[in-house]
Amino acid sequence: MTDRATTFASVKTLIEPFNAKGVELTENTTFAGDLEWDSLTVMDFVASIEDEFDIVITMNQQAEIETVGQLVDAVQELK
Repeated sequence: MTDRATTFASVKTLIEPFNAKGVELTENTTFAGDLEWDSLTVMDFVASIEDEFDIVITMNQQAEIETVGQLVDAVQELK
């Protein structure tokens, strides 16, 4: 079980290839608003998160995750 800071660092690394605008990533960075991701980008990114952490994020969970911090919390719960 890794700590939350380690998970946050891993998530940030996974976001980088999808961060076309070079947005500074914080706990409060939103995927739709700040990063301006469309649904296809979200699906690609979720797949990379699932592979990295060996978890499955359901569609319902995805719908509730709006910020980087919320994603980190979800990953921590699912591991």
